[in-house]
Amino acid sequence: MSHFIITTEKITVKGLAKLFRNTVWKLHRLLESVISDRGLQFAADLMKELNEMLGIETKLLTVFHLQTDRLKGQIKS
Repeated sequence: MSHFIITTEKITVKGLAKLFRNTVWKLHRLLESVISDRGLQFAADLMKELNEMLGIETKLLTVFHLQTDRLKGQIKS
């Protein structure tokens, strides 16, 4: 299913989050996927803003990289 909503190119992340909440989220709730031609950071900022509006606490974790962490221990200053 797709929703097409008229907006401008100058819309902010906060504006888009409000637009999404008021038109799509109220009908379908949370997303299964996000497709954006504006880049990963824009999509991440959109989800952050949307979570804030909906009262969802976001807890982001960094991935444990065994090889990277081993190398850090071997580097001497």
